[in-house]
Amino acid sequence: MTSLADLFRFLSTQPLLALAMAAILVVTLGGMIHRAAPRLGGLVQNLGNLGLVAALLLTIAQVARFTTGSDLALPQIGLPAQRVTGGETRIAMSDDGHFWIQASINGLPRRFLVDTGATLTAISESTAQDAGVPVQSIRQSVTLRTANGKIQAELATIAQLRFGNVIARDLDAVIAPGLGETNVIGMNLLSRLASWRVEGRTLVLVPNAAQKAPDQG
Repeated sequence: MTSLADLFRFLSTQPLLALAMAAILVVTLGGMIHRAAPRLGGLVQNLGNLGLVAALLLTIAQVARFTTGSDLALPQIGLPAQRVTGGETRIAMSDDGHFWIQASINGLPRRFLVDTGATLTAISESTAQDAGVPVQSIRQSVTLRTANGKIQAELATIAQLRFGNVIARDLDAVIAPGLGETNVIGMNLLSRLASWRVEGRTLVLVPNAAQKAPDQG
């Protein structure tokens, strides 16, 4: 049998569900009070209804931003050199058939796999800790499918992710356990670019506003 402590622990990981349940309890309490004190009972019921509306709107916003069940490919590490040519960052395909980017996350150098099948950018727990990437204040989680099965990941925001002549700020991401040292750039970053394309064995990324690459002095 599930204990009350287990229930509270579960609700602590599901803030929207907890908000909805609390709002329902407040509405019920307002109905009980209404008979003895109609004005106070109505006020309490209205507060509960506002909570239900807030839970609904937050749920809609989350669904609009994130697609749960995103697929992440996790091949072996390989990192060919990347270069900036004009307004483009060009990354050669590695020997494993994937594109790897040398990037900095909040100033910390890390390697990222470019995965067009991933809805969200994902970082490992160690990267999040070393780069000072906190989970969202209202903790939310999504389910990701990886080569090793399904995992739960916490939603977070990366203050700055930079590579080549591309800078992304306030980037939605997930902190995913079980990734090892692998970090993944997903479509939510690629969709911010002016364009991206694959030319033979080269990935070409074109930002809306090209930044000077760090090694360009």
